[in-house]
Amino acid sequence: MEDQIVFLNGDFVKWEKAKIHLMSHSLGRGSAIFEVLSFHNIKRGPAVFRMDRHIDRFFRSADLLNMEIAMSKQDLQNCILKTIQQNRLKQGFIKLIGFYPQITFEILPPEKKINISIFVIDAEKYLSDLSLSFQKGTTLCISKWRKLDPQSVPVEAKVAANYLNGIMAQFEGKDRGFEHAVMLSNQGFIAEGGTESIFWVTSGVVKTPSTGTVLKSITRESIIEAAGFLGLKIEEGTFTQDALYEADEIFLSSTTFKIWPVQKFEDRSLNIVPGPVTSKLFSLMDEITMDRNKSFSKWFFPVA
Repeated sequence: MEDQIVFLNGDFVKWEKAKIHLMSHSLGRGSAIFEVLSFHNIKRGPAVFRMDRHIDRFFRSADLLNMEIAMSKQDLQNCILKTIQQNRLKQGFIKLIGFYPQITFEILPPEKKINISIFVIDAEKYLSDLSLSFQKGTTLCISKWRKLDPQSVPVEAKVAANYLNGIMAQFEGKDRGFEHAVMLSNQGFIAEGGTESIFWVTSGVVKTPSTGTVLKSITRESIIEAAGFLGLKIEEGTFTQDALYEADEIFLSSTTFKIWPVQKFEDRSLNIVPGPVTSKLFSLMDEITMDRNKSFSKWFFPVA
């Protein structure tokens, strides 16, 4: 990573210079907000996937946390594109972070305005082969830890402190021998994983929890639109964990792997992995992210 260039509050700095003090508010209180985006080497050159939706959510997170961003959405888009250009990468991931750098003992930050940093990550160097992961599938359990209640904190904000919830669920899953864990809401309904949305298929119908108790995931939104494009029936709602025991197919989604089938849920092995509906959605999402389906070309923002 040391050769990479980072955008830091208006300047481009070397990787090792992208630092804040250990006593900063965002480290001590977990008050940083962030987004993770993907960019892809499509025929017309490197382009960022659904950047407008990620930036909208970043500004929404800031608004929910009473933060001020000292630039427009368009300015932030330009900064993201320039950071990719600075690093001369053709595909990978972007981490956008808004944070309070000030040293403080107080629970509230000393001012509302946040600093902005942008990192780009080379997917080929730092992430495993996602196509192999798709064919193999993953394992999933139900966590004893419940999803944060939206009446306690704004769960739709992508804020660092909220992710302790998912970390605890993931630790529990690993201790039990599973690769992933899904949490239930405080009302006992299926919510989401630590960093993943969850979908399942029953009798050809694609189902997923409604937003309200889960993050408004951009990948989740994209998959729902892709399912509609394929003519699949989609059902959003509140579901008990029994729905996963009865499902024909289960898959997880996130920015990094888009769709990841589940081959084992708790003590139940699924019959066909990846299942037919999951495979159709995966193939379409692969077409979309490589810009081979022109119906979705508007989702891309060219780097150059």
